[in-house]
Amino acid sequence: MPSQGSRDMRDLAQLRERASAAMKHAYAPYSDFQVGAALLGADGSIFEGCNVENAAYPVGSCAERNALAAAVTRGVRSFQSIVIVTSADSSTPPCGMCRQALIEFAPELEVVSIARDGKEKRWLLSDLLPVAFTPGSLGRTE
Repeated sequence: MPSQGSRDMRDLAQLRERASAAMKHAYAPYSDFQVGAALLGADGSIFEGCNVENAAYPVGSCAERNALAAAVTRGVRSFQSIVIVTSADSSTPPCGMCRQALIEFAPELEVVSIARDGKEKRWLLSDLLPVAFTPGSLGRTE
């Protein structure tokens, strides 16, 4: 029987592969900053997203939020980890809007960011957004 660690390594390798594939479809003619994301649902399902820019800059959408939207569309609302692959020279965490969107569903989400050269960094989402505005901020417990 495989250990938890070896399963996690397989999950990470698969997420990295899927995020890299998604990044190849990024539409980033303005920033030339391609991003792909693969979000692992608690049920083992994987959802990809890539960034999609627009000439009206605020209209663009990030890879992380696109992966989240794909998951929610399929009814998945609990997540274990997200892998982000970018064309940057260093590992890049999610932007503030993506952090806010993800924390709604998974405050303890493992975030793995992989740079162009393959180097990676890891964080917990709650460390990236330590005092988050959540449903609890509205007096909701769900």
